[in-house]
Amino acid sequence: MLSTGALRAHLLAARLAGPVATSREASLRSYRLFAARDPRVTLGLDPRWAWDEGDLLRLMADRCGVSGDPAYRSGPDAIDPERTLSALGAFAARLAEVARRRAPVLFGTGHPHRLLGFYAGLADALSAAGCLVLTPAQGRCVDITTRFGVRTYRLDYVRGVALVREPGGEGAGCETGAHTHSPLPVRAALEGLAEAGGPLPELVVGDHGWVCGAGQLGFEAVGLADTDDPALFVGEAEGRVAVAVPLDDAVRSDYYLPLTRYVLNRACLSR
Repeated sequence: MLSTGALRAHLLAARLAGPVATSREASLRSYRLFAARDPRVTLGLDPRWAWDEGDLLRLMADRCGVSGDPAYRSGPDAIDPERTLSALGAFAARLAEVARRRAPVLFGTGHPHRLLGFYAGLADALSAAGCLVLTPAQGRCVDITTRFGVRTYRLDYVRGVALVREPGGEGAGCETGAHTHSPLPVRAALEGLAEAGGPLPELVVGDHGWVCGAGQLGFEAVGLADTDDPALFVGEAEGRVAVAVPLDDAVRSDYYLPLTRYVLNRACLSR
């Protein structure tokens, strides 16, 4: 059993919380772009409320613990570990509820190099608890706009977790994939489920566009988000994202494994 105190110490030592690698400049840039409704940072969410940069800064100070001082413009950003721990508890409660119902669940990540192991551990546990871990539309092509223009990616699954691969990427099942913020992969996956007439997910677990894209379509969604990902926290504030967990989403992949243990313990899903 990983104690709350031990996880708090790990969050700080691994820089998952506390002072993080995400810069204040990067966070403020995302808030400006979100206020302008730039799709690169809205991540598939169509906000119901008007959010200006000041509103977003106050929201992120409340949900993440970043400095609420608008005069603080450069340097490292910070996440309050207590907020991370609280959100992980809520995240675990959602997993426990879906496990209790043995309900279908969909996992997806735009950070496969960092977060695949975290989600895969959760997917394994929910599958063992009797949940159907969905893997729809495998191999479907998704056209995503990037800074290099529109590129075609392919939807794939590794250990029950969806990701996208670039053209010419390694074969199915390999633990590599592309970094993306796009909501188009989750839309493709959900479209595949609808076409097949199979069960729809009662919970979507992931990050970036996987969470916001699913939440925008009315699916219950939970996930992880950094200080420069305001969309998930806006979605949470507006009631379309169930839980957004604040943490640095780009540290070493093995640093997230204690979080898997903690969440599964809290959800009573440890084996």
